[in-house]
Amino acid sequence: MFDSQSEEAAYGSIAFLDGAPASAHSTERPRRPSGPGRRVAPADPAVKVMTDFSAEPAVAVSPDRLIDDALRDMIVAGVRALLVARGEVIVGLITSYDIQGERPLQFLRTSGFTRHDEIQVEHIMTPWEEVPTLDTQWVSSARVGDVVHHFKSRQASHLLVVEYGKRSGVLVRGLFSRTQLERQLGQSIW
Repeated sequence: MFDSQSEEAAYGSIAFLDGAPASAHSTERPRRPSGPGRRVAPADPAVKVMTDFSAEPAVAVSPDRLIDDALRDMIVAGVRALLVARGEVIVGLITSYDIQGERPLQFLRTSGFTRHDEIQVEHIMTPWEEVPTLDTQWVSSARVGDVVHHFKSRQASHLLVVEYGKRSGVLVRGLFSRTQLERQLGQSIW
């Protein structure tokens, strides 16, 4: 869940790319990959390789968006993953790997759909309950090597950073990208 009413000023907002209500959301400038691309070492603080949504708004898409449109949204935004949001509630995550990999074909085989251009984000996204997450408290003291360990143990391409609020539930605060981490480490982590 993303609580923009009480904490938007401190943590940023979600930027929607699909025409969803955009009262405080900006999509005018293309996003650049976060982080300056400088090299990091396993002993460096994990926050050096995290996309921090307080500095750069998260990019989200609605569950009913067609996957080909969502992939174009990723290209425009310069990202490889989109939060999937129904209103202000995060319901999942979709990555370029999901769209360009086996998931669309698997969905077509098991559904009544027959064409790739009919597949919506919600058909192949990773539901929120299955999205790999890390707690902000853990991240604040973790090292890059610790994040590498989590990527290896979860076989994930992205890890979301969440904060557990007392009254507002789970808030998405950031994201780790395996590709970005590998670039900054200068090596594959697999």
